[in-house]
Amino acid sequence: MAGFNVRSVLVTGANRGIGLELVKQFLGKSNPPEWVFATCRDPEGERAQQLKNLVSRHPNLVIVALEATDPASIKAAAARVEEHLKGSGLNLLLNNAGVLKLSTLESETPENMSLVYTTNVTGPLLVSQAFLPLLKKAAQGSNQKGLSCSKAAIVNMSSEAGSITNLFVWHVGQAIAYRCSKAALNMLTKCQSLGYEGDGILSIAVHPGWVQTDMGISLSPEAPLTVDASVRGILNVLPTLSEKDNGAFVSWEGITELDVQASRPDDRCASSPQHLCQWV
Repeated sequence: MAGFNVRSVLVTGANRGIGLELVKQFLGKSNPPEWVFATCRDPEGERAQQLKNLVSRHPNLVIVALEATDPASIKAAAARVEEHLKGSGLNLLLNNAGVLKLSTLESETPENMSLVYTTNVTGPLLVSQAFLPLLKKAAQGSNQKGLSCSKAAIVNMSSEAGSITNLFVWHVGQAIAYRCSKAALNMLTKCQSLGYEGDGILSIAVHPGWVQTDMGISLSPEAPLTVDASVRGILNVLPTLSEKDNGAFVSWEGITELDVQASRPDDRCASSPQHLCQWV
C-alpha cells in the first residue's frame, strides 16, 4: 500500500467479511485515512460488534447506518458523512454490500432475482448517486492529475461469477441471480466510468477472489482465499490504477484483460481461477 494516500474512504457492508477487513486494513496503515466511514444496516446490532470494538482504538473511524436498498437511509448516510467531512470531499467509495442466494436454473424465482439485483446492482447505483457530490468535491479539490483512487474513485465489489466468457466456479454452484447481478454491476461500472470521467472520478469493478467469508463458504467450504489475503491484494492494486484502467474489471491480484473483445476467446480464463476478463 506504499504511496496510497487517501484522506477519506467509505466502505458499505462493513460489519463483516471483506468489508470489515477493508476497514481494519485501512485503519492499520502507517498513514491511515483521516476519515474511515464504515456503513452497515444496523450499527447497534450484534453483527456490528466487531466494528464497534474498533471505534475506541481508532477515533478516525465513524460507523454510519446505511441500508443499501433504501433511498432514505442512503440519503441520511450521505448527509452524516458530509457533516463529518466539514466541507471536504470523499475520496474513495467502496460499494461492498452484497448478497448471494443459492439457486439453479430450475429453482430460481422472480422474488430471489429481484432481491439480489436490488441489493447488488441498484444499491451501488443509489449509493454512488448519493455520494457523487462529495466525490466531485474531492476531485475538484485535488491537485493530482489524471484519475486515481487517492483523488476520487468508485470501486464496485464485483465477482468473476459475472463474467460471460469465464463462468467462474459454475461446477460448484449455479447461483443464477448472483451471476446475473454481477454481470449487471460490471456494466454499471462501465457506465459510471463514461459518465463520471469528466468529473475526475475513477470507476473500477474488482473481483476479490473466492474468499473464506460467510458468502464464499456458503457456496462451498473449498473457498481457497483468506479474507486477509484478498483485502491485502486489493489494497495493493488500488494505488496502481489510473485513467488507463477507468471502467475496468480487475482482480485482487491486479489482473485485467485490456482488450478482450478484440481478441479471440481462448482457455486463459478457464485455466486460472483468479484471471479476470474485462466486460465479458
